Amino acid sequence: MSVIKVKGIQKIYNEGSAIEVRALNGIDLVVEKGEFTAVVGPSGSGKTTLLNIIGGLDVATQGEVLIDGTTISGMSENELIGFRLNNIGFVFQAYNLIPVLTAKENVGFIMLLQKRSNDERENRVNELLDEVGLKEQKNKRPGELSGGQQQRVAVARALASKPKFVLADEPTANLDSKSTSDLLDIMARLNKEEGTTFIFSTHDQRVIDRARRVVTIDDGRITSDVHHA
Repeated sequence: MSVIKVKGIQKIYNEGSAIEVRALNGIDLVVEKGEFTAVVGPSGSGKTTLLNIIGGLDVATQGEVLIDGTTISGMSENELIGFRLNNIGFVFQAYNLIPVLTAKENVGFIMLLQKRSNDERENRVNELLDEVGLKEQKNKRPGELSGGQQQRVAVARALASKPKFVLADEPTANLDSKSTSDLLDIMARLNKEEGTTFIFSTHDQRVIDRARRVVTIDDGRITSDVHHA
C-alpha cells in the first residue's frame, strides 16, 4: 500500500523572473509502507526540495502529493500544520531540538501539541528513549548530550506521534562514524520491528549502503530508482 504518491511535481523558484530556478522538473514517485529509502544526488539536485514538498514544508509549483490517499496539494498553511503534526515525523541535519527542554520533554513535545494525556505521553516517551538507548539521559538538555545522542533524541521525537512516515534530511551529516552506525542501527530496527517508513535525503555512502531502495535525482529529475533485497 502506498503511503506517499507524488505525481508530476515541478518546483520553480523566482518563477517568471530573470533568475528563475527549476528545482524539480516532473517528479513521479510512489513510496510503499515500510520502505527504507534513500534519495540521493549532488548538491542542488532537488532532493531536499522534494522531501520538503512531500512533508508539506514547501509547496509545489505544479503537480500533486498524496499522503496515505489524502491530497495535501492545495491545503492552506493551517491545514498543513495540522496534517504534519498528526501524520509526518521529521529528522533534520541540525537536530532542531529545543535547548531549554530535557530529552524527555523534547520527545514529548509533539504529543503535548496533540493534546495527548499525561499518561499516554509518559509511556510513549519512556518507551522511545529506551528504544534509542537514552533512558539514562532523559533529564539532560541538548547541550549536555553529544551530537549522536541529540540526533537519537530527534529520531525519538519524530516517532512520538506514530507518524505515517519519517522524513530525514541529511540526518548523519554532523555525526562521526560510530554515531552514524548507531543511528542507522536504531532506524533500521524501528523500520523492521515497528514497520516505520523512512525516507532519507543523503550524500552519505553509509546511509546509501543501508537503504533498501535508492532513488537518484539529478537536475530535478529522477535518473535511477534501484531496489535492493
